Amino acid sequence: MDADALADARRAEWERLDALSRARLDGAGVDELIVRYRAASADLAELKTSVGDSPQGAYVSSVLSKARLRITGASDSILTQIARFFVDQLPAALYRLRWTTLVIAVVFVAIVAVVAAWISSDPALVAALGPADYLEQYAEESFTGYYTENPAAVFAGMVWTNNAWIAAQCVLFGVTGIWPLYVIVQNAFGVGVSAAIMTVHDRLDVMVLYILPHGMLELTSIFVAAAAGLHLFWAWVAPGARTRGAALAQEGRALATVAIGLVFALFLSGLVEGFVTGWSLPWPIKIGIGAAALGVFLVYMLLVGRRAYRRGERGDLLEYEAGTPQLTAG
Repeated sequence: MDADALADARRAEWERLDALSRARLDGAGVDELIVRYRAASADLAELKTSVGDSPQGAYVSSVLSKARLRITGASDSILTQIARFFVDQLPAALYRLRWTTLVIAVVFVAIVAVVAAWISSDPALVAALGPADYLEQYAEESFTGYYTENPAAVFAGMVWTNNAWIAAQCVLFGVTGIWPLYVIVQNAFGVGVSAAIMTVHDRLDVMVLYILPHGMLELTSIFVAAAAGLHLFWAWVAPGARTRGAALAQEGRALATVAIGLVFALFLSGLVEGFVTGWSLPWPIKIGIGAAALGVFLVYMLLVGRRAYRRGERGDLLEYEAGTPQLTAG
């Protein structure tokens, strides 16, 4: 086959395809774009088969490349994707978890209160926790010393990475339905035991003062992570009209954004724990800083999230990013 002869015969069609790739199209224009794209693809295949690489083939290939982008859509820039993540996807995903997060928080506080009251009221249970001198040292020195025994930056990094890993596990292993509950109960029981020891030694107020500045945001973040994990589990148990695979994929993508977002929230709580909790500042200032950090998170979760949710955002990827959904009748 003569490449020049084919180019002379098809050039007008290739130029038309090139023009359609750059024009605003109505329904008929889109149909024409697809038809001409298929025809040009056949021409390129014929050129490759007959003459191999050629100037004519390179031209058709460039026209097809532009047409393909027009048909399939080009991905957004990284800055656009980042903005959409923080303005729409993440707050909407957090907003969906608000009531489950509240229930988990109430259950957590209830477990802490019950465990602390139960152990502190029974000397035998207190004695079972360890020798009396060890418990006294814990209440008088070890509990508060934990926040100052390492440099502030190192300590902040340690608690951040540890808490971020716990939050990620709650989301990633949430499909089991067991792991998020285990994390919440285990942590609540641990805090309850510490509260019992501090109560017996009349230092419960010290514990509260040391936990509040960073704990308000830190614990809220863990509650949100547990809520995300349980939502993922529920998508598997009750997928609705979706298949279980489709439900897990959709919820998994949406709730994975929560795990990523909590990394930033826990970074903020880690800064408060490392640079505020152990500092020699008046306690009202420390608690005020912690309350402000929690306030920023709640405004983002509830107000920004509600606006994104009302715009139809659910935290999932856009359709062209997630893949074509399976169509169902009814």
